[in-house]
Amino acid sequence: MPSPQDLQPVLQRKVDELFLYWLSEPGTQEILTDYLRRVRNGESNDSILRDGRDRKIGENVSSPRNLTERASSSPGGSHSPSSTALPSGIGGNVRGASGGRTQHRSLGTKKAQVKKEEPITPALSESIPKFYFPRGRPRANLNIDTLISRIEKIFSQFPNERATIEDMGSVAKACDCPLYWKAPLFNSAGGDRTGCVSVHKFIAMWRKVLQTCHDDASIFVHLLAKPGCNYLEQEDFIPFLQDVVNSHTGLVFLKEASDFHSRYITTVVQRIFYNVNRSWTGRITCSELRKSSFLQNVALLEEEDDVNQLTEYFSYEHFYVIYCKFWELDTDHDLYIDKRDLTRHNDQAISHKMIERIFSGTVTRDKRVQRDGRMSYADFVWFLISEEDKRSATSIEYWFRCMDLDGDGVLSMYELEHFYQEQCQKLETMGIESLLFEDCLCQMLDLVQPEVPGKITLHDLKRCKLSHVFFDTFFNIEKYLYHEQKDPSSVREGEPEGQDLSDWERYAAEEYDILVAEETANEQYNDGYEDAIDPIERHIANELGLHADRRPYFQIPDP
Repeated sequence: MPSPQDLQPVLQRKVDELFLYWLSEPGTQEILTDYLRRVRNGESNDSILRDGRDRKIGENVSSPRNLTERASSSPGGSHSPSSTALPSGIGGNVRGASGGRTQHRSLGTKKAQVKKEEPITPALSESIPKFYFPRGRPRANLNIDTLISRIEKIFSQFPNERATIEDMGSVAKACDCPLYWKAPLFNSAGGDRTGCVSVHKFIAMWRKVLQTCHDDASIFVHLLAKPGCNYLEQEDFIPFLQDVVNSHTGLVFLKEASDFHSRYITTVVQRIFYNVNRSWTGRITCSELRKSSFLQNVALLEEEDDVNQLTEYFSYEHFYVIYCKFWELDTDHDLYIDKRDLTRHNDQAISHKMIERIFSGTVTRDKRVQRDGRMSYADFVWFLISEEDKRSATSIEYWFRCMDLDGDGVLSMYELEHFYQEQCQKLETMGIESLLFEDCLCQMLDLVQPEVPGKITLHDLKRCKLSHVFFDTFFNIEKYLYHEQKDPSSVREGEPEGQDLSDWERYAAEEYDILVAEETANEQYNDGYEDAIDPIERHIANELGLHADRRPYFQIPDP
């Protein structure tokens, strides 16, 4: 058996061939000539070898890949089948006596490996198109210069090319924005600080917006949000809504009643977060805004003179119903109610255990609810809408949070029995025989049909069309009896097909009609009593077709 140092004849011939190629390289000849000259001049071998390591003689001539490629391109390179595998197998033995050459060969190999890896990353990135656009997908046909020239033309019509808040309507239209974006545009350009906006400041602001934000949701968030924030909080909406109150024709009667401005704005803000902020974080993101109908409703403000037609957010009649319900409970008129006050809602229909859960802070944002045991008007807006419409997604989440005592995301049999016990006590007080909990539980499980037997989740209740029946069974005695008296088949049918009004919209319309009917029936008592009514209060009531003289809780509270 030949020793490892002895090569087979074929391999020896290939090694000699590669070595001759290496010697024939111009760079190799220059290096060897230089080495020969330095030896003749008497320089030491150590200094020559040290310099040789610093010179990259292996970069072009010592790479096995380069040697193999050159050898394969020669006339005699194709006769040996082992030519491509040979350099990596014996590269370390070709000239093992020269430490410098061995070092250069390893460097050349590393460089060749790096070159192989470099094109991999760009190739992969080019094959995967960009799919995430947090600020909207850029518009390819957007001509910013054309939009800027249109804005400059509008500003040229104003004195000194400066626009006030009254002028911003035409500027908003020039920006292809809805009319009631005028206040956010004005404030974002610094108009809230100076009282007017110059053409240069506005164009600089708007150009930056167009370059960074590419859809309505991201632009609206950018205009209203605090500097450096990519989300909206409740106070960010106040300047925008104050402008709506000041300039919308459907709210012109509110100009004289400034105390009512903050109440109306608070109601609208809470309804915005109730419908848009699906994450319950208190921060509306661009994604949540895109998925909602809020911006479409803002655009409709320009077309609709009657805000009461915009029932999802801006209806003044809905605000009036909510505020009147709160004013009835707020006996000391400090704009806060406690547990005892809330218990009186709807003739004590809500169970005490549920009221305890509401005041525990599980569904409220005001810290005073837990600290002082008092609920603000803002939290009452969430309560009343959730109470009167238990079919909506937010309402289902609201009551599920209240019933999930341990917060594990599942309504256990213990939690259901905890709330049902009080319902049974109320039924006994009323002289009505109650179902055993086991029988009631069977009915509810059959109603909800949870995916996991015996465990009711939030997903199960959202999938169920009778979530309002489920919740009323455990904490609203009046509505529970109402469902029990209805035909079972009609209860199981749920919401009729094609029904336009939600439960909340139907409730608000009915309550408002009741207020109107009551005041119309009592008009005969107006003579001699109307003079004692505050003129602003009478003006607001007359605009809505109401008369406040028979309802003292319509009185505007002291701010």
